[in-house]
Amino acid sequence: MPDHPSSAEAITRASQSNLAFAFISLGKERRRDITIFYAYCRLIDDIADSTEMPSAEKARRLKIWRDALQGPVAPEPSLAAEVRGLTARYAITPAMLEEIMDGVEMDLTIARYETFADLRLYCYRVASAVGLVSIEIFGYQNPVCREYAIELGLALQVTNILRDVAKDFANGRVYLPAEDMARFDYRDEDLAAHRDDERFVRLMQFEAERAQAYFRKADALLPREDRRSMIGARIMGSIYHALLHKMERDRFRVFQRDYRIGKPAKLWLAFRQLLPPR
Repeated sequence: MPDHPSSAEAITRASQSNLAFAFISLGKERRRDITIFYAYCRLIDDIADSTEMPSAEKARRLKIWRDALQGPVAPEPSLAAEVRGLTARYAITPAMLEEIMDGVEMDLTIARYETFADLRLYCYRVASAVGLVSIEIFGYQNPVCREYAIELGLALQVTNILRDVAKDFANGRVYLPAEDMARFDYRDEDLAAHRDDERFVRLMQFEAERAQAYFRKADALLPREDRRSMIGARIMGSIYHALLHKMERDRFRVFQRDYRIGKPAKLWLAFRQLLPPR
C-alpha cells in the first residue's frame, strides 16, 4: 500500500520541516532512525490531513498502519518494516507509536475544542508523544528527559496552532479553545472575516504566553548531563521559540503572513545550541 515515496529521506526532504532541520546534529545511525520515525509521522499525518480522501478511507488506511506496527501485513504500508525496526533497536513500543496515531485520528472527528484541557490531550498526542519517541532515538541518561520532551512538545504544538490559525480555519478546524475565544469576545465570524483587531491580538497573546510557559518549563527540566544528546530537540525548540517571538513582535498577522524562520537564521540558531552553556 505505498501511499507515498518509500524513501524516508525523500519524505523528510520534501517536508522542509523544522524537525527535519534538527537532524543534522545526529550521527549517521541515529539520523537514519530519526528520519524513519519522522517519515512515519508525516505519512500518518498526511493521511489524516488529506482533502481528497473520505473519512472512511482515512480510517481504513490508519487501521492498516496500526496493524502494521504489530507485525507484517499485506498489503504492507511503505516504510512499515523500517518503523517496526525502531522498536527492536530502542525502548520504543508499538503503543508509543500508536499514541501519535491517536492524535492524528482526533482530526477525523474533532473540528474544535471547548477548553484548553481538551486541546492539551491533542497537543500531547501529536507533539509530546513524538518527543517521547524522539528522545529514545537521541539517547539520554536522566529520565527527567521524558518530562522535558512532554513540555517541549506542548510548546511546539501551541506555537504551530498559532501560526496556522488561518490555514486551519480554511480547512474547517479551529484549535483555539472556545472558552478562550469567549474570554476575548472573539467569534467564528471574526475568524471567517480575518479580523485581527485588538480582541484577536489579546487572544493570540494569551495563547502565546501559554506556549512561552511551556518553553520555560522545558528549559528548566533539561538535565545538564543530557544537553549534548538533546541537541536536536534543543535546535527544534530554539527555532519554534524564534517563530513564536516573530509572531508576537508582528502582532500575529497570521491572516496576511505565512510565518517562517529562514535557513540562515535556522543555521545561526543551530550553531548557538552547539556552543557551551554560559
